[in-house]
Amino acid sequence: MIALHDLLSADHRGDSPTAPVCRDGSLVLDRAAFRARVAQLVPLLQTRNARRYAVCIDDPFDFACVLFALFASGKEPVIPANSTPGYLADLAGAYEVVLTGTDLPPFASSGGSAEAAPSRTAYTIDPQAPLTLYTSGSSGIPKPISKTLAQFNAEVHTLETQWGALIGDATMLASVPHHHIYGLLFRVLWPLAAGRAFDRALSIEPLHLQTQIEQSGATVVVSTPAQLSRWPALPGFAALTPAPRAFFSSGGPLALESAQEYAATYGAAPLEIYGSTETGGIAWRRQDQTDAWQTVAGIEVRRDEDGALNVRSPHLDHRGWHRTDDRIVFDEQGRFRLQGRLDRVLKLDGKRVSLPELEVRLALHPYVAQAAVVPLEGASRERVGAVVALTEVGSEALRSEGRVLLAKTLRRHLADYFDVVVLPRHWRFRVTLPFDARGKLPVSAVAAAFEPRAEGMEVLAEARSGDTLHFELRVPPTLVHFAGHFPGLPILPGVVQVDWAVRLAADHVPAARAVASIDRLKFMAPVSPGAVLRLTLVHDASRRRMQFAYRLGGRDCASGVIVYGEGA
Repeated sequence: MIALHDLLSADHRGDSPTAPVCRDGSLVLDRAAFRARVAQLVPLLQTRNARRYAVCIDDPFDFACVLFALFASGKEPVIPANSTPGYLADLAGAYEVVLTGTDLPPFASSGGSAEAAPSRTAYTIDPQAPLTLYTSGSSGIPKPISKTLAQFNAEVHTLETQWGALIGDATMLASVPHHHIYGLLFRVLWPLAAGRAFDRALSIEPLHLQTQIEQSGATVVVSTPAQLSRWPALPGFAALTPAPRAFFSSGGPLALESAQEYAATYGAAPLEIYGSTETGGIAWRRQDQTDAWQTVAGIEVRRDEDGALNVRSPHLDHRGWHRTDDRIVFDEQGRFRLQGRLDRVLKLDGKRVSLPELEVRLALHPYVAQAAVVPLEGASRERVGAVVALTEVGSEALRSEGRVLLAKTLRRHLADYFDVVVLPRHWRFRVTLPFDARGKLPVSAVAAAFEPRAEGMEVLAEARSGDTLHFELRVPPTLVHFAGHFPGLPILPGVVQVDWAVRLAADHVPAARAVASIDRLKFMAPVSPGAVLRLTLVHDASRRRMQFAYRLGGRDCASGVIVYGEGA
């Protein structure tokens, strides 16, 4: 390991210019190439008067080079959570210059070091150099989190102490961006300090992972619960060879069912990391061993009287205790279990209810893998809705009993613990919860499950059984497609039904976006405003096709086959 502030000090003991930094297909860029790229960028930055730079660079190698060029130039990097114009406008006072990939000069490399002579310039970096990241916070408004390079250095050394022996010389593959602390640490800074390569490309799905593994050999996968829960249903999941040495997950809890799939296939459940942008990593678990969290090396935790988790950590900017809004309970071994958030309490019809407690109780039912409960707009906000990711047995209950009976079953389960007036009145059933790219579960995304999608339909329920997806869709009476089709007798156009089938197929099988043709198309019965449709999608990966069929009540409405192309 090398200290992050010594990465540009070429004479540091233990440093190796040939240590790998970034794998780009068959090409490996080493530490000498990294330093040459930084040396190319430092003069460009030193000529500018601006101090704070918003770094909006998607390529992880160039991102790392710009980051350390800013440190070497005495500038302050600001890392926005995303680079959309509206988001950057909200942060306008936080930076003076936006740096994107198009602002960088070309850099030619060949087989490791840069084609030009390796840089012999050494730069001194202040260990206390500042770096600002952004998190949404509890309000959803971007919240700045200021850290120092020394804090990140402490954390990467902690990670190496905890898991360095397991990872060895493996290449880090990642499906997470580096604009958030988890991706920044696991995808960029930890590999840089440890002298192991990170892959330049995002890991998209199992077949792409296999290509990366064939180029890299030994690998480790850094991902999120949303990605990890989706991959087992995709082609190639069970055939990754050689198997990754570990799967890391962070951003939220991984469903037990998903953890068990990885344990059954690869001999170990993913290593889940619990923490936050403010605190860094706090604890970890593997659900094939326990569902309790064990602190990472060097971290201390305690519980306040109200259940709040407190943390003392070398990754903080002080040596005292940091109080979080997560509620915990300890077990006999000193590990802890999360009991939800302390800051999500509502008053419904005069009764106080903790939304995290509703979620925890729901998750105890065998039909429920994960649950999220949100307040809904309207009706004086005195209603809540539940979005439930179903287990395999829950999916079977949905298919056999129907959505309404399933919701009644779950309400009866909750009624054993809560007053009936606080129980969710609105339900949506999903294969997975709507985690974002960071593995977070935004309140806005959960609430959106109760609104029509942009395509027009309301997805009331979805379930999976093998290669088959089952949906229950409501057709809103106000749907724009009814206008003029036909006056006095509105009917849902057939082209809209095909479009909905394609879009829902692509949500679960991204390759299906590249439609080559629609075969065997039939329309057997009209669909009126307000109808509740059942849609079945059957995936045949070997033939690159998805068969769809709509039913309304006991009648067949429409069917066909989506054929998607090789280049998807």
